Amino acid sequence: MSEATQNDPVRATKEKLTLPVILRKFRTLIRILSNLLLRLFSFLRGLPHRGGKILRNLFRELTHRGLKALRIIHQEGWLGLWYAFQERFHLADLDVYELWQRRHRLTSRDRNRIKKAIKQLPHRPLISLLLPVYNTEEIWLKKCLDSVLGQLYPYWELCIADDASTAKHIRRIVKKYAARDRRIRVVFREVNGHISAASNSALALATGEYIALLDHDDELTPDALYEIASLVSCHSDVDMIYSDEDKIDTQGKRHCPFFKPDWSPDTFLSLMYTCHLGVYRTALVRRIGGFREGFEGSQDYDLVLRLTEHTDRIRHIPKVLYHWRSIPASSAANFQTKGYAQDAGLRAIREALQRRGEEASVESVEGMSGRYRVRYRFQGRPRVSIVIPTRDLSAFLETCLKSIFEKTAYDRFEVIVVDNDSREPETLDLFRRWKEKEPSRFRVAPLPIAFNFPALINEGVRNAEGDLVLLLNNDIEVLSEDWLSEMAAQALRPRIGAVGVKLLYPDDTVQHAGVVLGIGGIAGHSHKYSANDRPGYFDRLRITANCAAVTAACLMVKKARFQEVGGFDEALSVAFNDVDFCLKLLKSGYYNLCLSHLTLYHHESQTRGPEDTVEKQLRFKGEIDLMKERWGSLLKNDPFYSPHLTRDIEDFSICVDPT
Repeated sequence: MSEATQNDPVRATKEKLTLPVILRKFRTLIRILSNLLLRLFSFLRGLPHRGGKILRNLFRELTHRGLKALRIIHQEGWLGLWYAFQERFHLADLDVYELWQRRHRLTSRDRNRIKKAIKQLPHRPLISLLLPVYNTEEIWLKKCLDSVLGQLYPYWELCIADDASTAKHIRRIVKKYAARDRRIRVVFREVNGHISAASNSALALATGEYIALLDHDDELTPDALYEIASLVSCHSDVDMIYSDEDKIDTQGKRHCPFFKPDWSPDTFLSLMYTCHLGVYRTALVRRIGGFREGFEGSQDYDLVLRLTEHTDRIRHIPKVLYHWRSIPASSAANFQTKGYAQDAGLRAIREALQRRGEEASVESVEGMSGRYRVRYRFQGRPRVSIVIPTRDLSAFLETCLKSIFEKTAYDRFEVIVVDNDSREPETLDLFRRWKEKEPSRFRVAPLPIAFNFPALINEGVRNAEGDLVLLLNNDIEVLSEDWLSEMAAQALRPRIGAVGVKLLYPDDTVQHAGVVLGIGGIAGHSHKYSANDRPGYFDRLRITANCAAVTAACLMVKKARFQEVGGFDEALSVAFNDVDFCLKLLKSGYYNLCLSHLTLYHHESQTRGPEDTVEKQLRFKGEIDLMKERWGSLLKNDPFYSPHLTRDIEDFSICVDPT
């Protein structure tokens, strides 16, 4: 202790303050306040009944509100208290995403926690940010650079490649920032080479274990690189990381959040959804040759297509870590402003399919920029066994069979109707007529048991002679002539499990476009009741996308895979048996997917009544309990959905207050 400190007892006392001393003083203060509150409450209890009751209630309310305010201040700071006050008294006109941002904003408490966590990370990788720059407006370039300097994680380097900008302020600003921070490295290209060449120039500067891609007018969140480093510390073998993202306009307002699924290879062939923030192992990027010139506008899409052919160690961080600048003439504002990007994306996918030896073609989704459809072909003529469980209701079955035989272009199929004890003369007559009409392609397999949907399905598959099995409800009506061949081409792929399509109610609203886990507790149908002319969440109603499950109302799978996972579980006699089956496929390493460009009509559950008896309700509860016991953790964390989207309804709306 210095002489000055010894002569100053107040200063000496301050310097002796330690965490245990502070905690002891805090406990003493709480004890004093508690005694005061108890005395005040005792005083209020002694007042006359009516007046005392009013004052006591007021005291309780003020105490409750006060403690809540203190808790908000402690956890979120004074700004959090102001936000809570605004919401309580409806002082702010906020949209849902603005409310979400308030719930997930980075508080001073979060910042302090992150700073402490960084010191405890077992591995602190150096992250090289690649920033190609060309004639960026001064205001946006500065905001971009400031977002890097504001990172809570300090182990980064910024590799700037100026692509021979003609704007004079670029060189001045870049040099100024480089002089401020030694972690900023710069190369000034002599000739403009466009985005791929500039990105490779930035890549040549990188010395970090990972590279992260940053556009010259976008912004990172302050915790972005910490989240990356934290994940790498837990999964040191990861080769690719991506996060959620949103857009930010010229006024600084954030909008259009993209809450993404975990790695979904078929969804990725439909759109470049991983995008920002994208982080990749540097050695792997260099090994595959970096960015390819000629793919400008989709150079990162092409990069990831090539990179994921060498690794499946891919991780998703379900947090918004990147703000994509939405300004006129930017691709964030309008992909159409870069029409060449669409063509580059098509070429990138086409070459990827060729490298992978896939018999497939790719086309743009009509009217949608940045959206693609891959159509697979198969060799030979595999037979498809269409299994249809039924019990009477001949009118629905008649419509179903007629549409199959009259509208299906691919003709190498058989229909196996599993008859669950039909007794109506009309149904028996229907069986006779179709046997006469299609003797080689129509059969009836009787199974007169108490209704058990999985048992009917399993019986139908046992009778199936095809390489592929298509499970179909008897109230389905075929609309697309190529539905069967396209489903078959997908189902024959080595890593594909169950294949479904988009099903519509007769009023042309969506009944099914894949299954989302956790909706209503167990599962629900994606975009249910949405108008068919709507594109869905990031165009999910127009593209081929991976999903956790598809409905057995129309589900195709290889017969060998059906048998591999043990078929349908007959303990789930009515509900969730198709979800359970798809999750078994998923657990076995197969991807399920929904082909949303194929549509069929579904007169839902016409063969089964409502859950309106005690017996049915008890059975339904038992099925719920079984699903939760078997798949509990997965039901809460659908890998093809997002924790930031609602579990209450099927519309992909934002979940503001998760429980």
